[in-house]
Amino acid sequence: MPIDLTKENCDAEVKESDLPVVVDFWGPACGPCMALMPKFLEIAEKYDGKVKFCKVDTSQNKRVAINFKVMSLPTILFWKGRTEFARLGGTDATPEGITAKIEAMLR
Repeated sequence: MPIDLTKENCDAEVKESDLPVVVDFWGPACGPCMALMPKFLEIAEKYDGKVKFCKVDTSQNKRVAINFKVMSLPTILFWKGRTEFARLGGTDATPEGITAKIEAMLR
């Protein structure tokens, strides 16, 4: 299961992680976010142990979204080597797009 990020744990879980990290920024009022969530969970299960998956409920954690410069939902961030590797937002945040970025990170 993805780790729920808050301002207290986001640096340790994302910026200090030895594993590549995928972070889903979502909100309960965001229809596309809610539609993507089941697929995001499936992808997290597929890559369990190879990639760390996290999610941020932006309605509860606005500061985390601001710190990562997230301006729209859904936004998916990819971190590797403790730096941002890529990001997908809006209509680009698809299961296929997420999987492609993960595969690129793991090369």
